[in-house]
Amino acid sequence: MSTDHEETIIPAEDSVGFVERQSVTLFEPPHELHFASGRRFGPISVAYETYGELSEARDNAIFICHALTGDAHAAGWHSPASRKPGWWEEFVGPGKGLDTNKYFVICANCLGGCQGTTGPSSLNPATGKPFGLEFEFITISDIVKVQSALVKFLGIEHLLGVIGGSLGGMQVLDWAAQFPDQMDSVMVLASAANLSAQGIAFNAVGRRAIYADPNFHNGQYYDSEEGPRYGLSLARMVAHITYLSEDSIEEKFGRRLQDKDAFEFNMMNETEFQIESYLHYQGKRFVQRFDANSYLYLTRAMDYFNLADSYGSIADALKQTSARFLVTSYTTDWLFPTIQSNRVVSALLQNGKHVVFTELESPFGHDSFLLEFETLKDLVSPFLENVLNARRTGARIDQGREGKLPSEENANRH
Repeated sequence: MSTDHEETIIPAEDSVGFVERQSVTLFEPPHELHFASGRRFGPISVAYETYGELSEARDNAIFICHALTGDAHAAGWHSPASRKPGWWEEFVGPGKGLDTNKYFVICANCLGGCQGTTGPSSLNPATGKPFGLEFEFITISDIVKVQSALVKFLGIEHLLGVIGGSLGGMQVLDWAAQFPDQMDSVMVLASAANLSAQGIAFNAVGRRAIYADPNFHNGQYYDSEEGPRYGLSLARMVAHITYLSEDSIEEKFGRRLQDKDAFEFNMMNETEFQIESYLHYQGKRFVQRFDANSYLYLTRAMDYFNLADSYGSIADALKQTSARFLVTSYTTDWLFPTIQSNRVVSALLQNGKHVVFTELESPFGHDSFLLEFETLKDLVSPFLENVLNARRTGARIDQGREGKLPSEENANRH
């Protein structure tokens, strides 16, 4: 009898089907990337995937910026034996939110990642060993510079849109500020112009768990039999709590015990409750696919990101772009609450930008943008159709305003 892992995958009709990860080398010397830290670095390998067909006019390209632990594999399957599809499979494909019958969709593993793009686990040519903590300190700005260069490498001078949630949303905002003429639309999902002190605090706890793991070896654990898997697992468990909402945790787990009807009175049982078992499972699964050093670098990039500080104010950061904006927040997202989206929308309206803003009802917390596909499609699909129509008919992209802030009472309840 075959197991689930041995079953052959037959993609659904609304899937992009089987896809291949591609790779390109950019920023080769003497044209290295200029980092925000002032240092130069290159070459940089970038892993990416594309879905759909680029139009003859090259006017239908959309770039997806992934979140903290995402990668270039946003949709489809890598092979008939694949264990799981892309992380946004339900949103990218024929007839879906990002309709690949209409759009050419690009997603790349970001700089500092561990799924094909140059990062701390990549080999340092000077030593022949992985960079580890000798890798360059990266910021959101550095990540976006690489993505912008990839788009140009693909022969696309102007994107129809850029979209991203969480860390991806930060990249999208930075892209609009740093390369204001490279896109017609900007879609910011469950994100903000800076991480809150609470968000920085959770990141700090996660990094401390990794540093404290005896198998961390100051970041040079790649030749060891066992890396800092306990620390990375704990970091993931802590972070995963922030992605959920109190209501979703209560509804899914409550105080129910795991595979038993009574307490064991055993201090060594760390999975007595269902919620404990779930978090341990998330941590264990995460360790199998992610690098601890990448987690350190990318969470630090989130901490450093502050659009207002970089440009003087959020309004100043976004005043140069003529792109239309779609901004969404979620009622139960306490990691990136609505009040932070309000600040972005207010800055856009201050500049007279065309902005659509919606606070969506959802019980799933910060993870909502990865789960509420149909609701998001109802917003993104008509928004993109309007932007594409405006581009092809020559209408001004920045005409009109649709932004509307929720009431002060509603905004502050998060």
